[in-house]
Amino acid sequence: MKRFIVQLGFGIDQHGHDDDCTNAAIKAIKNAISNNCLAGLLEICGLKEPNDLLKMIVHVKIGAPYPDNIKKEKVLKAIPFGEKSIAIEKGGLVAKGIMIKELGDTSDKIIVCNAAVTVSITA
Repeated sequence: MKRFIVQLGFGIDQHGHDDDCTNAAIKAIKNAISNNCLAGLLEICGLKEPNDLLKMIVHVKIGAPYPDNIKKEKVLKAIPFGEKSIAIEKGGLVAKGIMIKELGDTSDKIIVCNAAVTVSITA
């Protein structure tokens, strides 16, 4: 297995509900992958299509202030292709925001997560 690219991103949930970091983690992944075109996977590495699961492995590492409160399956759905895996560790940031009950807020916490998305190719 060889790494093709490491993409970094961050995501913010200004309406953190019960310290759930899932939405911020999803936004971090989308931020990491949104500005990349992995043309080399098809043109250099020989994948026939992006869903060639036998060759593309996508590993996500998330830094979150409340790592135990992330719904891993939901977060992995933010990755469109490849064989997916995830690791979550303590990190990120919590900042004081405002609580808007009409938006369903249960606290005034702003939750920030970081993501490192590594795309690797198998031989």
